Amino acid sequence: MIDRDQWQEIMVVLGRNKLRTFLTAFGIFWGIFMLVIMLGSGNGLENGARSTFGRAVTNSMFLWTQRTSMEYAGFNRGRSFNLRNGDVQAIKDEVPEVDLISPRCQAGGHRGSANASRGVKTGAFSIYGDTPDYIKIEPVEILDGRYINRYDVDQKRKVCFIGIEVFNALYNEGEEAVGTYIKAQGVNYKVIGIFKSKSDDASEAEEREKAMIIPITTFQQAYNWGDIIGWFSITSKPDVPVSLVEDKVKEVLKRRHKIHPEDERAFGSWNKEEVFNNMMNLMLGIRVLSLVVGILTLLAGAIGVSNIMVVTVKERTKEFGVRRAIGATPASVVSQIIYESIVLTLAAGIFGIMLSVWSLEAIASIMNNFSEQPDFFRNPGVKLPVVLSSLGILILAGILAGLIPARRAVEVKPVEALRYE
Repeated sequence: MIDRDQWQEIMVVLGRNKLRTFLTAFGIFWGIFMLVIMLGSGNGLENGARSTFGRAVTNSMFLWTQRTSMEYAGFNRGRSFNLRNGDVQAIKDEVPEVDLISPRCQAGGHRGSANASRGVKTGAFSIYGDTPDYIKIEPVEILDGRYINRYDVDQKRKVCFIGIEVFNALYNEGEEAVGTYIKAQGVNYKVIGIFKSKSDDASEAEEREKAMIIPITTFQQAYNWGDIIGWFSITSKPDVPVSLVEDKVKEVLKRRHKIHPEDERAFGSWNKEEVFNNMMNLMLGIRVLSLVVGILTLLAGAIGVSNIMVVTVKERTKEFGVRRAIGATPASVVSQIIYESIVLTLAAGIFGIMLSVWSLEAIASIMNNFSEQPDFFRNPGVKLPVVLSSLGILILAGILAGLIPARRAVEVKPVEALRYE
């Protein structure tokens, strides 16, 4: 432990050359400041990446049909085909790794929209035909009423589950929507519920909320789709890669629709798990890079402390000789120099940590006051373990910075030290 006399000696030594002490401390301050800032910024980037996925299930994939690119079974290349209701049960039977499969249809195709009206108010919205399982793949917040259920699908009920943007366009504020009717493409649908997207991406959330969701069987009957399906939303069972499910599902569908087994262009797909993992790997790389750069910057500061301590030890050679001559042990000399190094390092480092954490909190507070936060950067900050680890790194840096000068101090013989000028 450092006693009162040692504290006084440390303060005298560090205050003897204030400019040198300040410049040395600034190297440590800047190193730890950059380390915490870069780690906090890395967390902000990761939070932004996660927000783009909202709260949707990440072990999911989406699959649709395209034109074939190879001749097969008497069919020419360039053939168009459709997914069918029977494909759902076939996939369930032949691909046990599938957890959920939800067929989906959309009026006007992908990103298509349809006119809807209520009284004199009209709007263009997306109309989806869904099953009750889809809300498990892309969760939403139910503001009023309920989602479509199995009875709605089996009985082909003309009901709809609408987004809050549809409500805002067709209803007055405070008006009750559940139980009323909306007319879309000549068909009247009874409103059974209102939802809000859980996505943190404002533009994506608004797009999803401009939607009317009806039972898929109602959609197929009302718009003469027969048993045609627009695309599949599929999730894998826990601990099963979606890529494995994707390959097996395509094999089943190629066989059912007479597609060449090696035709890679007959189906389009989007693997959310793969995209999410790639994004997280990128974030991990950024975090590791930030950690390496920050530690190297801190190491440069520690080297600066070590160099200054070498100069200080050289200036105090005669002093150490006197101390050794009157009975001071080498351990006491070494500990004194290391204490001085640790105090200088910790004082500068703690100030750097405090300023960096405050800066990150200030940035987060300013961003939270924006009406729309940027999608790529959200809530930068560091957790307590990171701060504690930074303090540990500081102590280690202080010890290492003082070791070499301390060893040099005790290697000088007392007699030679007393003659040193």
